[in-house]
Amino acid sequence: MSFERIAGYVYPLFRIVFGLLFLMHGLQKFGLLGGRMVPMLSRLGAAAVIESLCGPLIAVGAFTHLAAFVASGEMAVAYFLQHSPRGVWPIQNMGEPAVLYCFAFLYIAARGVGRFGFDRS
Repeated sequence: MSFERIAGYVYPLFRIVFGLLFLMHGLQKFGLLGGRMVPMLSRLGAAAVIESLCGPLIAVGAFTHLAAFVASGEMAVAYFLQHSPRGVWPIQNMGEPAVLYCFAFLYIAARGVGRFGFDRS
């Protein structure tokens, strides 16, 4: 079996899973899914809005380049403001998820929607 043959189907799955997981992080900041409500006029409030808007857009493949770029930037900012002051390495400062999301969304921003999305022409 050639993995290259299924790559066109695996990438949309990658995009959908990352988008939905990002949405869940946003919903937690609204007090859902076991999270706690954060102050909306704060950095975490801004993160909640970005995650709750960009996550579904990425998942369904709408405005994919822009939504993924914004999400990637949010994760970079989160890493440098929240995690890096706690230590040099992501494994030490608990910033691994932020780094993984940042680079996954950067890849999605560069690659675009792929198959199975609204942006597909």
